[in-house]
Amino acid sequence: MATLRQLRTRVASITNIQRVTNAMQMVAAAKMRRAQERIVAARPYAQQLDKILHHLTGSIDAGSHPLLSERESVERVAAVVITADRGLCGGFNGNICRRAVVQIEELGELGVDLVTVGRKGRDFFRYRDYEIAEEHIGLFRELQFAEAMGIAQELTRRFQSGRVDRVLLIYSEFQSVARQVPVVQQLLPVVAAAGEGEVGEEDYLFEPSPEQLLDVLVPRHVNFQVWRALLESNAGEQAARMQAMDSATKNAGDLIEELTREMNKVRQTAITLELMDIIGGAEAVS
Repeated sequence: MATLRQLRTRVASITNIQRVTNAMQMVAAAKMRRAQERIVAARPYAQQLDKILHHLTGSIDAGSHPLLSERESVERVAAVVITADRGLCGGFNGNICRRAVVQIEELGELGVDLVTVGRKGRDFFRYRDYEIAEEHIGLFRELQFAEAMGIAQELTRRFQSGRVDRVLLIYSEFQSVARQVPVVQQLLPVVAAAGEGEVGEEDYLFEPSPEQLLDVLVPRHVNFQVWRALLESNAGEQAARMQAMDSATKNAGDLIEELTREMNKVRQTAITLELMDIIGGAEAVS
């Protein structure tokens, strides 16, 4: 059985850890709220852009634009895996990496250009001897649209040059504080989704021509899809860290209570032994 001093030392150590995890939980909660606000602020632009692209692609032959046309033969795919730079966020990074491994295996004999965003994803695949074509580290310290645009432009160059025939984004979609789901989204060639509302009942006249508008809007759409994936991943990371730190704080509290009860038992046992010694000594004297 541990001594009273040892138990006090353990309680003090766990109390310090509990303070740290509680502080990390509050920091993660604040960062998550900011990340949620950025996602909400970006949604109107995304919805309107999707709506316009849907109309544009419906008015012309989508195959005429290089970023919209499906390749007849798909031989090589770029897989962009977005994880966090840091840990202490439960199974957040592991779930994304495992989903990426499943997706790569599903591609079978197709060649894969692996692009990692985030230190945890890079380390995961490097440890397993995957060949990484491109890596991006430290983006989430201060997430900026320019960084997303740089990644999107590099992926677009790979696609247009014919080095890859398809580009996939693999990231964690933020659905709620308690739920972040790894998803696979096709980035290139672009698949224009209908915007909200009764799209089919509206009629548009485009000036300049739809082809000229697509040359401007499709690259912006690609940039924004990468940006949205980064925002979703960032919000999911902070939510997962907040949950993990909340669980760690509660576990530390439970352990402190258990050790306190054990400490009280040890103290009571010591008091009982002292009383027995006193009584025994008194009886011996008498």
